[in-house]
Amino acid sequence: MTLDCGCKNTDRYVSFQGIDCDSNARQIMACIDRHLALPGRCNAFWEYFGKKRSGGSGPKPDELFLIHSNINQVRELFETWEDREALHLLALLEEECC
Repeated sequence: MTLDCGCKNTDRYVSFQGIDCDSNARQIMACIDRHLALPGRCNAFWEYFGKKRSGGSGPKPDELFLIHSNINQVRELFETWEDREALHLLALLEEECC
């Protein structure tokens, strides 16, 4: 007999069942957008990231791929501005979807 702890039961290695990676990636992008909208937080990398995001330098990548490809820079942005909520979302995305 197993007890139900109320925990979300997901397993990315089996089927990604119960995991909405696209929605999770959109949440991270919203966090990035929120930070970059503030004065002094955008730099050459984030301008490049924005161009990649819009498909300005080739095909438009999906948000999950773009985050995964730049996960260290995204993490650094959130750490620099001490955004604990965004760091939590990023860790969840990385654990479940990347």
